Amino acid sequence: MDDQARREAAVKRLKAKREFWQHLVIYLLVNLLLVVIWWVTSRPGHFWPLWPLLGWGIGLGMHAWDTFQKPMSEEAIRKEMEKG
Repeated sequence: MDDQARREAAVKRLKAKREFWQHLVIYLLVNLLLVVIWWVTSRPGHFWPLWPLLGWGIGLGMHAWDTFQKPMSEEAIRKEMEKG
């Protein structure tokens, strides 16, 4: 892999990490707002913000998985190509 390809791969990984951290901040801010709305209007009733916290949290977890998993090595790609 030449330097240009390595640089492009590194830039792609850095952008993905930045997008994940932006997603996390938005998740926290929106869900904090939902908890405050619950606190002001429904407390001590059913904690309904749990549902968006869990649903969106699953998506955020998958985003983290995709962002922070190790990149495929050239050796793994070569082995897979040999199988097919």
